[in-house]
Amino acid sequence: MESLYDELSAEQMLRIIFNYTTKIANERNLQRVLILMADMGREMIRADRCTVWIIDHSRGELFTRVAHGVEELRVPLGSGFVGHSIATGKPLLIENAAEDARHNEENDKLTGYLTRTVITVPFVGSDGQIIGAYQAVNKLAANGVFSRQDLEYLKLAASYAGKSLESVMLHEEIASTQRELILALGEIGENRSKETGYHVKRVAEYSYILALGLGFTQSEAEHLKMASPMHDIGKIAIPDSILQKPGKLTTKEYELMKTHTSIGYNMLGNSKRELLQSAAYIAHQHHEKWDGSGYPQGLKEQDIHLYGRITAVADVFDALGSDRVYKKAWELERIIALMKEERGRHFDPSVIDVFFAQLPSLLTIREQYRDKLPSPSELA
Repeated sequence: MESLYDELSAEQMLRIIFNYTTKIANERNLQRVLILMADMGREMIRADRCTVWIIDHSRGELFTRVAHGVEELRVPLGSGFVGHSIATGKPLLIENAAEDARHNEENDKLTGYLTRTVITVPFVGSDGQIIGAYQAVNKLAANGVFSRQDLEYLKLAASYAGKSLESVMLHEEIASTQRELILALGEIGENRSKETGYHVKRVAEYSYILALGLGFTQSEAEHLKMASPMHDIGKIAIPDSILQKPGKLTTKEYELMKTHTSIGYNMLGNSKRELLQSAAYIAHQHHEKWDGSGYPQGLKEQDIHLYGRITAVADVFDALGSDRVYKKAWELERIIALMKEERGRHFDPSVIDVFFAQLPSLLTIREQYRDKLPSPSELA
């Protein structure tokens, strides 16, 4: 029977590398990539713990989301063994951490873990710049000390996984930028109405909670969360005289206002990007009603895209509870009564059921992102 202290054969090492690099190459989530990398390094050299550190240039820090047994850690950029290794671009093999002045004892205090022996290997990106480092801690062997062979193996793991890590980091940076742009675009319609605050942010967060409650995976719910801020993008084409009117709209004005749904769809619907296609459905259908009395198409029940049905609940809940230039915010009891009354009429019954099940979480979000009606000088 194989012991934790037995060294791996060449065949076992290749199997570990192949299994993990295949998984890493097919993964696009940074957290999961870091977990896979840490697990690969730990198995390859029989370390008790393996940590993947990433440089955060904006904050001048190193951070890890994967340090076996602990949550995220952050340290100053030049701190400890990993900071030294990244600064010099050279790997380290430390036999006795306690006797080395570069050891960052604060990490041990934070984690309650005793670091004895360490290997640190930098990751290099395609441009030759260091993006982070592997760090293995405490050898699972009779003598408890890493060998030069262990160092070479961890360097091998870094060379295999480093490029995938860079790719995923770039993917996440693009996704983060995309989220910011979508949120900013979604706020345009609200700002045109002279509304300030977090309406689109709250609708996005509500949609996420409702989606999870309906059985969406986390990635599916995140997708909806990113798309829902665009629900009122079509308002950029609606005249100020209508958007900013403090009183009730005339029939003609209301008909023009309703066109923001089709305008939004036409703006987004020709994109081949899945996210923008989803946003197009939401923009077009978030004013449709379960009983078919909504607009612009008079769709009903399952003919309304589920994204539209979810966003409709999130949007109405937030709109009723917010001050607008034409109305004051409703009391919560009045909102709850209407949401119950409109189950099966305006709203999909299954979405409303989740709404009430998740109401405490929704109210927490509402409180977290509470806003104020602009002052008269801001409206002028």
